[in-house]
Amino acid sequence: MTKQEFADKLRRHDAWLPGKRLKLDFGNDGVLLIDGIEERIGEEDSPAETSISISWADWLALSDGELDPMRAYMSGRLRVRGDLAAAMELGSLFKRLKS
Repeated sequence: MTKQEFADKLRRHDAWLPGKRLKLDFGNDGVLLIDGIEERIGEEDSPAETSISISWADWLALSDGELDPMRAYMSGRLRVRGDLAAAMELGSLFKRLKS
């Protein structure tokens, strides 16, 4: 899956957290802004209350269940700035999208 395909899937399913703005920062692979305030998914690097930094390769491994989220967080491969609870909510939302 490409970042664009992932963004399109989020858009199709209105996959945001109401009232919350989160940013997925994939480093050199760009960002996704999951904006539950304006109810949209964007690819611009805008401010967000919660920012999750992870490489695209690690994101794919996490999405496929090959990388444990807690291990990724503890090892620094996944970093969260802001509301950790919102980041965890986002993880639950993504799990529901997979099923």
